[in-house]
Amino acid sequence: MEILPNFSLKKYNTFGIEAKAKQFVAVHSVQNLKTILQENKTQQKFILGGGSNMLLTKNIDALVIHIDLKGKKILEENENFVWVESQAGESWHEFVLWTINQNFGGLENMSLIPGNVGTTPVQNIGAYGTEIKDTFVSCEAMTIESQEMKTFTKEECHFGYRESVFKNEAKNQYIITSVVFKLTKTNHKINTSYGDISSELAKNNITNPTLKDVSNAVITIRQSKLPDPKELGNSGSFFKNPILLKSDFEKIHQQFPEMKYFDISETEVKVPAGWLIEQAGFKGKRFGDAGIHKNQALVLVNYGNATGQEILNVSKDIQETIFKTFGIRIEAEVNVI
Repeated sequence: MEILPNFSLKKYNTFGIEAKAKQFVAVHSVQNLKTILQENKTQQKFILGGGSNMLLTKNIDALVIHIDLKGKKILEENENFVWVESQAGESWHEFVLWTINQNFGGLENMSLIPGNVGTTPVQNIGAYGTEIKDTFVSCEAMTIESQEMKTFTKEECHFGYRESVFKNEAKNQYIITSVVFKLTKTNHKINTSYGDISSELAKNNITNPTLKDVSNAVITIRQSKLPDPKELGNSGSFFKNPILLKSDFEKIHQQFPEMKYFDISETEVKVPAGWLIEQAGFKGKRFGDAGIHKNQALVLVNYGNATGQEILNVSKDIQETIFKTFGIRIEAEVNVI
């Protein structure tokens, strides 16, 4: 394992931001990781997965440890379910396709989400009516301080909307090394009710969809709305959809009756942040090389040479305008470094 000085992170973040790591090392096994942590105890550390959920606004004055652990396997199965383990460095989308090819159900609605498996519990990633917590069993994580391994159960992860223990009380304390999911082998719960999935299936005259059909529909929808990070730097959805108390929302809704919303409980509603951003006139706007995607207002993009700070400034402008216009605060989903 070679520690490289003054290392460019441009290829290691999906925004394609040019930023340097003071030092950089890629680890390919749990033992590698343990050794690096033991030998660099006093060093500032920065843990890097797939680089899909971060905006680099400066150089990283630390040892950047890139988690590149590979491998996936079936741990256990019965007639109806299978327990599958994936190492943290596996591409999330490639892992999802692998499960579908085995006819294992539960992850198909989350096809084409960028990033690696190890970071999925941190965000409790989700799409089209499903979230990681729906199939998550546990994850293995290494304590950065002591290099001890700990298993986090679903309950211990404290999952919420794009939230987990790893973003809150356990932040910067652990490195996830593998994740276990419980998936269906029979009686798949096909979920086509959210977003445009049902209309995409209808377009192709599919009335009894398979896991592959749902995955293909999600991929088609995402490709039509979201730019490929390899072609146009982005981090997927930049903002969370705001969740409001119904009592607060009703006052806003009286003023803006056309505002879209989804009931998520008896007392709360979720408002699509993309709708708010579009109504505020930002969709497709460009500020130098930083901008908002023309097909999806939730996605901020780097047209080539934008700095992280320039993209951050655009995001702040959007947040301020949304608050002034609608009285609603929207939060970044992306981690700003």
